[in-house]
Amino acid sequence: MSDLRQEIGNRRTFAIISHPDAGKTTITEKFLLYGGAIQEAGMVKGKKNSRHAVSDWMEIEKQRGISVTSSVLQFRYGDKCINILDTPGHQDFSEDTYRTLMAADSAVMVIDASKGVEAQTRKLFKVCAMRGVPIFTFINKMDRDSRDPYELLEEIENELGIGTFAVNWPIGSGKEFKGVYDRMDDEVIAFEGVDARHEVAATHLKFGSDELKDLLTEQQYSTLSDDIELLSGAGDEFDLDAVHHGKLSPVFFGSALTNFGVEPFLKKFLVMTPPPTARQADVGEIDPFEDHFSAFVFKIQANMNKAHRDRIAFMRICSGKFERGKDVWHVQGGRKMQLAQPQQLMAQDRSIVDEAYAGDIIGVFDPGIFSIGDTVCDPARKCTFSGIPTFAPELFARVRQKDTLKRKQFVKGVEQIAQEGAIQIFREPASGMEEVIVGVVGQLQFEVLEYRLKNEYNVEVIREMLPYEHLRWIENIDLDTFDYHKLTLTSDTKVVQDMRGNYLLLFTSPWNISWATDHNEGLELAEFSENA
Repeated sequence: MSDLRQEIGNRRTFAIISHPDAGKTTITEKFLLYGGAIQEAGMVKGKKNSRHAVSDWMEIEKQRGISVTSSVLQFRYGDKCINILDTPGHQDFSEDTYRTLMAADSAVMVIDASKGVEAQTRKLFKVCAMRGVPIFTFINKMDRDSRDPYELLEEIENELGIGTFAVNWPIGSGKEFKGVYDRMDDEVIAFEGVDARHEVAATHLKFGSDELKDLLTEQQYSTLSDDIELLSGAGDEFDLDAVHHGKLSPVFFGSALTNFGVEPFLKKFLVMTPPPTARQADVGEIDPFEDHFSAFVFKIQANMNKAHRDRIAFMRICSGKFERGKDVWHVQGGRKMQLAQPQQLMAQDRSIVDEAYAGDIIGVFDPGIFSIGDTVCDPARKCTFSGIPTFAPELFARVRQKDTLKRKQFVKGVEQIAQEGAIQIFREPASGMEEVIVGVVGQLQFEVLEYRLKNEYNVEVIREMLPYEHLRWIENIDLDTFDYHKLTLTSDTKVVQDMRGNYLLLFTSPWNISWATDHNEGLELAEFSENA
């Protein structure tokens, strides 16, 4: 038992979140460099650069230089086994990020020092706040001209409603960036060199030393002295319990591109961030350190290996130890099974694993039996974890294949991509799958859908945008006896069904939603559906 506790206690599972272009993928790769998982970081520069980030494995990501799907990366650093969940920064893929945050124990929020808190950061933070996820802030790009650090901290506190504690403090920015003062170790980590294209060296100097006075101008030294005094008198006290409950965010300053401040951040983060945390299930709270294995599916990805047309279900292990070949209970399927080809992942590279522990993320081969939110557990101790909500999309289009002979590939493609959670698909009752209504959060999801259908399933499609903007699930009905013809609806409201057979209503305006509830006594509509 002591070995089990030690293995689980050494796990750290966290998501990296940010607005696009804040430097999230760069900082992820620097972590991998320190862990020896990669030898060279791939710079994300878009179409013209042949290199791409190791965490961006999908072809469209390499071409466009953006992350459109969450990737899972595992590596070791010291005695810790680290699982990084790298999330899409683009707001059109926020639902994938939401599901990924359900599998994380903490989050690293990367903020651009010149831009501060941006729209997508607010949205992602709300998701973390909903679950009380501990948030660690890395203010990036200090090697460029940045905003006043006090302003940045104030903005984080005001915009996100969370306390901040500056673990280190920047000395200048841009060409005047000289390093950071580490408040906990009472030393300055000096930034050597101003060429952002190369990694820089860091020198550790005691505050008050002659070497530091020689390095800084008189003005910089004086400002730093005042800042140290002000921070110790005016800032929040460091409270690890408040950090673990998502009430206080430790803040670090640095530059991921030049590799400055990333490793000191990683070291302190691994000490501050919690080991695997308990999860809520129908039988109560599941302790990660208990003997019995349990896990839930938070992501499904088809065609990770295009040559094999495979489909991988990603599972977060919540308790105990996973052992290859051992029987598990699939709650939603109601049967015993063995998890086929269990793998741990480094983006597109995978290795078969014989054992894994609470906190780890494993990928298993999925022949089409798993859905997002499913629970697998020890047959001797059955439990069901809370489902992962599906949110209502905001853009809708009718999609059909150009070539009628490719109907089979079209149906397979849209169904598999929908099962991943990348899109939602609906059909009109009593109609087939010759054409489907696709719902997405953002326009870019349509482009990714069309790209993947063409490149992975060899199907070109015709897309016709629809005027609907709101979708609601009909809650209080018996699917066996429900007659949608009896609903009194406006002419521009449409009845559809999702993949599970649930009935939903598509509306063109909020007024139509009110009209439907006013004219159909007892009708209950929901903005999201719980995948249980």
